[in-house]
Amino acid sequence: MNPTLYPDISRPTLLIDPQRVQKNIQRMVEKANTAGVRLRPHFKTHQSAQAGEWFRPFGIQAITVSSLEMAAYFAGHGWKDILVAFPLNLRQINLVRRLSEFIRLGVLVECAGHVEALADAVERPVDVWIKIDSGSRRTGLAWNDSHAVLDLAGHVRQQPHLNLRGLLTHAGETYQSQNPDEVVQRFRRSNQRMNQVRQFLEQNGIDGLEVSVGDTPGCSLSDNFEGVDEIRPGNFVFYDAQMAQLGACREADIAAVVACPLVAFHPERQEAVIYGGAVHFSKDSVTENGIAAYGWAVLLNERGWSPRIPGGALVRLSQEHGIVRLPPEVFSSLTIGGLIGVIPAHVCLTVSALGVYRTLQGEWIETFVRASAPAGRG
Repeated sequence: MNPTLYPDISRPTLLIDPQRVQKNIQRMVEKANTAGVRLRPHFKTHQSAQAGEWFRPFGIQAITVSSLEMAAYFAGHGWKDILVAFPLNLRQINLVRRLSEFIRLGVLVECAGHVEALADAVERPVDVWIKIDSGSRRTGLAWNDSHAVLDLAGHVRQQPHLNLRGLLTHAGETYQSQNPDEVVQRFRRSNQRMNQVRQFLEQNGIDGLEVSVGDTPGCSLSDNFEGVDEIRPGNFVFYDAQMAQLGACREADIAAVVACPLVAFHPERQEAVIYGGAVHFSKDSVTENGIAAYGWAVLLNERGWSPRIPGGALVRLSQEHGIVRLPPEVFSSLTIGGLIGVIPAHVCLTVSALGVYRTLQGEWIETFVRASAPAGRG
């Protein structure tokens, strides 16, 4: 590998292929249009106002974020319809009120306390989505606790400034699937459960509700969105090793790798030490043959990167160190001071950890994390 490749990279850096990004966005937009559902992409993956602009030519007007701070960031960059897909944090109720004054804001509720705090705080309409646990067991009202959902929906409907928009879930159990068919089955089961809840509410006088579903594996692999009004995938913009292992994408769809400096070699173990550790990748992993890998190794080149190196993987992490195991023929081709690429196991956490990324064309892109860092940090 050319040791002078990407001379402006001196530390772990996320490299983005904009052409792959564009294809990924176009593919999901076309899928949503064909199914007749609204695509409200989750911007927690790319976390960047600049990257957000890549969606506008495809007609995207409504977005999802993972925090009120992120909502404020994207509102400041011209996005006017924003859903915060995280349970309402009552300690930020003043921020909810401020945001509701100039954007169409959507929030999640799952208890009467959420509803009462909202009703007391806001003076402009706010979209309210009831968070439903359709099987992931993370948070939300259980899909089969219909009367609890009905009581909460009725409570929302009684508040003058709260618009009960619909029911929302994230079928996180799809990430635990063993193959694409299982992803589709779990996604479909989640959607069926959501519609059972909606039908129960309709039978009891609460009608006109939408169903909003998330998760990149389900949205990428399923062609059946019956009973769904809105989809909120996020990871699809870049994809990663977890998504490829699930079969939610091809390796050729992955649009992000981390370029890491090579700092030491250990030939007796066929291992290279990289500047790139847990603080850059997180400790999310994929498992192959019973062994955890925190990323897949690739070779960088002037056009981007190679297909995955067979047997090449980021196998151990400490805070700053990463240990990459490589086959002999690749190991012998590397030089200290050069770079190696790593497809992260979970790109969302890597973006958040690094705070900035670089396109293959040399454009540096700042994220919400970097832009919102207090003075003296970053």
